[in-house]
Parts: sequence; C-alpha cells; structure tokens
Amino acid sequence: MRFPFFTTDLGIDLGTSNVLISAENSGVVIREPSVVAVDRNTGKILQIGSAARNMLGRTPGNVVAMHPLKDGVISDHEMTVKMLQILFRAAIKSSLFNPKPRVVVSVPSGITEVEERTVINAAIEAGARRVYLIEEPMAAALGAGLDISGPNGHMVVDIGGGTTDIAVLTMNGIAASSSTKIAGIAFDDAIARYVRRKHGVLIGQATAEDIKIQIGCVYPRQQDISMLVKGRDAKTAIPRELNLLSSEIYEVLRRPARQLADEVVSVLEDTSPELVGDIAENGITLTGGASQIAGMEQLLTERTGIRCRIADDPDSCVAYGCGKSLAWISHMSEGPINIARKRIMREG
Repeated sequence: MRFPFFTTDLGIDLGTSNVLISAENSGVVIREPSVVAVDRNTGKILQIGSAARNMLGRTPGNVVAMHPLKDGVISDHEMTVKMLQILFRAAIKSSLFNPKPRVVVSVPSGITEVEERTVINAAIEAGARRVYLIEEPMAAALGAGLDISGPNGHMVVDIGGGTTDIAVLTMNGIAASSSTKIAGIAFDDAIARYVRRKHGVLIGQATAEDIKIQIGCVYPRQQDISMLVKGRDAKTAIPRELNLLSSEIYEVLRRPARQLADEVVSVLEDTSPELVGDIAENGITLTGGASQIAGMEQLLTERTGIRCRIADDPDSCVAYGCGKSLAWISHMSEGPINIARKRIMREG
C-alpha cells in the first residue's frame, strides 16, 4: 500500500467484492477485498482484506470469514463499520494530525433512500467527518476519463461484483439508468451450481471465481481451453479433480450475460434519439472487474450494434472517479441524494 502524506478527503468505492480508497492527487491508496474475519465468541475482528479472503471456507468453528456487503449495499452494518475504521486509519496513517476525513462514497444506481442512509451512518460511525454520495456510473465515467460535462451523451456499463450499473450520462447528470444484480458474483454462483449439478463436485466461491477468470467467456472462443479444478465429491465427500472446458463454461454464462446485454438495450430504449446518436458515435465504455470476462466486449457490441471498449484499469475506475470528485467536494450535497426518487422522476 502507498499512503498520501496528508489528506482529510477520501473517495471510497465500497464494493461487494473489493473496497478501494482514493485520495485527491494520490490515486488509489487502499485496495482490499471487502472481507472480514471475526471471532464468533468475542466479536473481535481478526483480519480484513486479503488476509481475511484467504480464510474463506478455511476457518475453524469459532471464526467466520464473511462479506459484509451484498448486491452493492451493506448487509452487516457492524462489520462494515469495523472494516471501514481500519481502512480509514490506514489511509490517513501518514497524516500529521489524523483528522476525521470527509468522504465521497459510490453507491449503486438501484439503491433505496434507506440503504443510502445506512451507507452514510456506517461511514460516520467509522470516523468520517462528513459523507457525500455519488452514483457508481457517474464515478465510473469520471474515472474512465469521459467528458460528461457537455451535452454530448456517453454510456457506461459498470459490471462489478454485486451489481451492474448501466447509465447514459450528459451535462454532469444521468439521463437514463438501470441497476441489476447480474454481475461478477452471479456468474461465480452459476459456475458453482453447474459444477455441482453436472459433475457432482462441490467448489467454493474462490474456486468458481478462478474458473471465471481463467477459462470463463460470454462469447465463443476461437480455441477451447481447459482448467484442472479440485473440489469435494457431493456424495462421497472425498476430494475430486475434474477438467473443465471453456466451451462448457460459456454455456453456463451465456444466459446471464444475454440478460445483462438485454438490460443495456433496455436503457438505450429509454434514451432520447439524440443521445443514442451520440452514444453510437462515442461507443459504450465498460468498467468494473467483471467487464474483463472474455468476450464481454464482443457480446455487447453484437447485441447493441454499438462499438464497446473496456476502460483502462476497469477495476479502479469507480475509485478514480470518487477521487476526482474530491476536487469539488465543497459544492456537493451532504447526506442522502435520493437516487430512487430521481430515478422515478426520470422514468415518469
């Protein structure tokens, strides 16, 4: 990790799979899996981040390793607060006075006002002085280097761990958007279910994710590749090895990927013809870790008829965008931003 010399403002990509923290003029200073290992008996945090992720599925009875966020929102308030406390301290470790930071936190476009308040309260309890929210596709666009200040339309598809946020942006605002739970973890779960149903082998989430990364694809590969996978036999409980092919994983991921593509088309249908014309010219920008699944660009290009490209460093775009927004934090609205209400007004 690298830390800024002095900062009181932090940008936070509070994701289901990873937490990234950026500081103005310092880039991403914290990048850790959003996993917490806690002692059941005492409630004490034992590890967070990578160390805790390595414990998933490997802990003794008194220790549980868990994701305190689900589908892009907080599912365990207390564990989220404790995780953020540790990360905040690490991010401002080099500060002379260790002041409470002002923070900008990214949230999914499908978040409710109650969930917004939960995020704000967690950040305040973790040590933030003030909390500002920014919608994930807006942050992703800023982080990807798109100029969304003018009337020209841009489309961003941010495929994260828990949610995929799709938005058309123009004049520093969102003209049309959608949020779906078809994202990285949904792909992992589909792979794990398939391996159990087809091969009778139980695998953990980390193994399913490795399969997705190594041989997963949502568009047919020119050449089939394979991967040796280890798991537990569902009937005998003894260890088993099997060889999986990319072609069979494609069959697993094809349906959810098509549903995701249909959601992108749906947002285009809700967009004005003028902005769709801009998007056809500018292309669609893909961000988020799961945008890197093999064939995602080709699938969305084929389905929409619009050229798609993966942003540079797609994993970090939302965090970079949160960091860029710190430049005008004094002009942002503190507290809830009523995303759900704005969405209803747009749709109305």
